[in-house]
Amino acid sequence: MMQDDPSDHNDQLVVAENLARLRRFTPARIALGRSGSGQLTATGLQFMLDHARARDAVHAALDFEAIGQSLRERDWSVIHVRSAAGDRAEYLRRPDLGRRLSPAARLAIDGQLQGSDVAIVAADGLSASAVETNLLPVLDHLRPLLLARSLTIGPLVLVDQGRVAIGDEIGQLLGSRLVVVLIGERPGLSAADSLGAYITWRPQVGMMDSTRNCISNIRPAGLPPEDAAAQIVGVIELAFKHAVTGVQLNDLRGTEAILVVGPRQ
Repeated sequence: MMQDDPSDHNDQLVVAENLARLRRFTPARIALGRSGSGQLTATGLQFMLDHARARDAVHAALDFEAIGQSLRERDWSVIHVRSAAGDRAEYLRRPDLGRRLSPAARLAIDGQLQGSDVAIVAADGLSASAVETNLLPVLDHLRPLLLARSLTIGPLVLVDQGRVAIGDEIGQLLGSRLVVVLIGERPGLSAADSLGAYITWRPQVGMMDSTRNCISNIRPAGLPPEDAAAQIVGVIELAFKHAVTGVQLNDLRGTEAILVVGPRQ
């Protein structure tokens, strides 16, 4: 009768210890264990909870009135507009409508003072909780950094049912040299509150995703607001220096930041 090799048991213990150590550094689903040929009950319940949180984040409505009031208390000039999507259901079915402004929104923005260096847009995107949790802290750190560099900031535009590319139309209407879109990112099973920052030079309708840069995973358990603001300003400085964003900025040699082209929304 063959006996188990003690070295095999030791190897399994080493692997288990390494995986347990790795789990402390990532929310990814690794080393979950099993019960017979199936998953543990606790693992299945956690998956169902995370899935429910992700679905809630997508379908939840953002309280724009409360956010707008908080911004005005911080002396922001705020405009609240809607995309061309009539409601949340249409927004999810028709991504193209979330990328364009409604006729009333175009009129509201077109009447604003034009010619700022930087336009800032905040949209609910695919996670209202991301905006509720992270928008104000990011802006609290971002504005002083922009003003310290003598960059003028246009009115802050809040967009109901907006996607990333809606910033192109807003930036074009405002005549801004650059637009920053802060938006709730598509929730994952490990993060439903992640905010993304999309930065585009000389925005105009019809721009490709390859012309913008993205800083993602802005949230308490990810990239802290203060660090996110510093990274956003770093990209903005490079954009003004080279008059470009996106893949072309990534390809330039000697830049001081690692820039990532963001996913399509």
